[in-house]
Amino acid sequence: MNQVMRLCRCLLFIAALFSVIGMQGGNIVPQPLRMKKGNGAFNILITTKITHYPSLRSQAERLAGFLPLEIREYNASQKGNIVLRENKNLSSEAYTLKVCAEGVFIDGGSAAGVHNGIETLLQLLPSAVYSHTLSLPVAVGECEIEDSPRFSYRGFMLDVCRTWMEVDEVKLFIENLAHHKINKLHLHLSDDEGWRIEIKSHPELTQVGGFRGVGSPVAARYGKWQELYGGFFTQEQMRQIVEYAAVRNIEIIPEIDLPGHSHNLARVKPDVLCNYTPGLKASDGYDTRNVMCASKESNYALLDDIFGEMAEVFPSKWIHIGGDEVSMTQWNKCPDCKSLMASEGMDGKALQAHFMNRVAQIIKKYGKHPCVWNESIDSGTLTRDAMVYGWESVAECRKAAAEGYATVVMPGAYFYFDMRQTPREPGHDWAAIFDARKPLSFDFQQQGFTAQEMKNVVGVAASFFSEAYISHRDDENNYLHYQTYPRICALSEVAWRGGGGEWQAFYAKLVESHYSRMIAMGIDFRLFPPSVSYADGVLKAVADDCSHIYYNVVGKDGEHLYHAPITTDKPQLYAFYTRMGGARSPEAAVKGRWRWLQPKVKITSSIGESERFPFSNAEGYGRIARTSRVARSGDWLLYTFEKPVTCRRMEIFTGNLQLPRYIFNAGYMEVSADGTTFKRVCDLKNGGGVIENPQRAIKAVRIVCTESGNGADFVTVQAPKVYPKL
Repeated sequence: MNQVMRLCRCLLFIAALFSVIGMQGGNIVPQPLRMKKGNGAFNILITTKITHYPSLRSQAERLAGFLPLEIREYNASQKGNIVLRENKNLSSEAYTLKVCAEGVFIDGGSAAGVHNGIETLLQLLPSAVYSHTLSLPVAVGECEIEDSPRFSYRGFMLDVCRTWMEVDEVKLFIENLAHHKINKLHLHLSDDEGWRIEIKSHPELTQVGGFRGVGSPVAARYGKWQELYGGFFTQEQMRQIVEYAAVRNIEIIPEIDLPGHSHNLARVKPDVLCNYTPGLKASDGYDTRNVMCASKESNYALLDDIFGEMAEVFPSKWIHIGGDEVSMTQWNKCPDCKSLMASEGMDGKALQAHFMNRVAQIIKKYGKHPCVWNESIDSGTLTRDAMVYGWESVAECRKAAAEGYATVVMPGAYFYFDMRQTPREPGHDWAAIFDARKPLSFDFQQQGFTAQEMKNVVGVAASFFSEAYISHRDDENNYLHYQTYPRICALSEVAWRGGGGEWQAFYAKLVESHYSRMIAMGIDFRLFPPSVSYADGVLKAVADDCSHIYYNVVGKDGEHLYHAPITTDKPQLYAFYTRMGGARSPEAAVKGRWRWLQPKVKITSSIGESERFPFSNAEGYGRIARTSRVARSGDWLLYTFEKPVTCRRMEIFTGNLQLPRYIFNAGYMEVSADGTTFKRVCDLKNGGGVIENPQRAIKAVRIVCTESGNGADFVTVQAPKVYPKL
């Protein structure tokens, strides 16, 4: 009975919201400019044909991949067909879609516009069309749609460096971007951790630099500590990806991140670094530098080789050349860079612009234009041919636009989808903590963009930097999907329409139609958590999206399907979450479930502590601490509590809070009830260990390193995380 009532609530919720969105674009994502619905329908039969103008063969074949119908070239006398046509009176990406008793007619200003019309048609069909399981015949409701995008650049940046992604994974991501009318994929192909595109004149860049960890000069990072990890795209594979994306109206824009973020390049080709001997004592002999020397002509010759080949692989007129987070202290230690700065009257920012302008001239020789991160324009001397990606803040986006640069708006606080979505979920938090509601709320006028600045805004993009992905590869749900959807749905609305609109209407579209589409697309997206309440001894959980609710109980194995309110005097034992296909929500519970203790603790180590980040930071549970050097085999960290601690769970990790970096790469954890005698309890995983349901109070915990080095010159020390018995 309870399930029936819950279904009724969902149906009432949908009915109430449908009136808000009905004739404004129905449940189409992104919402069309104009849509008029009729009363009839067109029936797509197994005998229906897809007819097309000769120039639209690829689009017809793509549609036939979803609707298994015969394809023919267009003939005006044929009736009862799906017709794909070009209309030069429309702008390139604009389209009209008409469904009537005589057929389905999609007119586009170009193949790109026809693609957009096809994607809208798919959303008018049952969700099974996306899983290629739609049975014919099927009826499509009569309608007339006129639509075109606000921005020509509707983009996403995918980092395949930190976490390597195979061709098929990238293609699936492209396919789903196309379903949301995203038309640019910015591929981050080089960084400190990997080089992912084959350069035939310098095969070592991928043969060596495509891998890190065991047997590589590039140290392991973020995971896969005990293996040689990585991969790369051959030029032929990348051409296939470019062609695959082009059919889906997606332009691939490659990035080689320079002159910083070049640690991988420097480990493969040390000569690219500045001409001085660095101090390597703290890093145990490992050179951590990551900035190309700006004064070496040999570096520009190397980049000429690289970009000459890339220009042949990527048809886009744009190549992203980086320019972010450059450690200018390395140039300030270099006698050659200092001499160049002195002779030209430059400071570090001007030297960066000098470097970027030199690289811009190289790619210009090959018919390309540069894209850069917003720091590159700080000196005011970067070529105005560059397209600037404003990632640091809205202010940096406005600055770039005000200075006349073509500007892609993607401030991290709204559009970095590697950020965590609530404080308890995985991901970064340096920019903000937000879910799909925040990108949907982005409004150019409210953000202060002037009419003049808007003339230089070419579009909107989001990003996923993949540092944390590698340590979530074994998650039950696809971490990349979980982090990016439905946030990409919100991006789609903003980029297509120029603004996201009202949340409740958008959420209704997700619940009523788009969730089922994404499930059919194979996206393990993030659901919103259920609401949990407790009163008069009764614990209740409610989901407003018709998903199934599950719960787990502290001290009991497995999950349980929630059928009805639970009578209990210990609500803190229960955590609830929802599932729908491959999608799931984060857990929700009463506040007591997530409470943790802060017992007084003293941290000591065989390694000295950083003066800037002393161990007292972690002892105070406020900030991270650091050691003064990297760990060597046999080094240890000791956590001694003022009083023995009784708890249900204790976690102690080295490394950053959001991902395993600056850690003990390998080791074990041991625990003591008296502070003197220790018992080994587990091996370290990703820099730390967990003690579950200890039988005795804990006086001290020691973690011991068994592998020297971690590719850095310190270890991050975290506070212990202690969960009380419930």
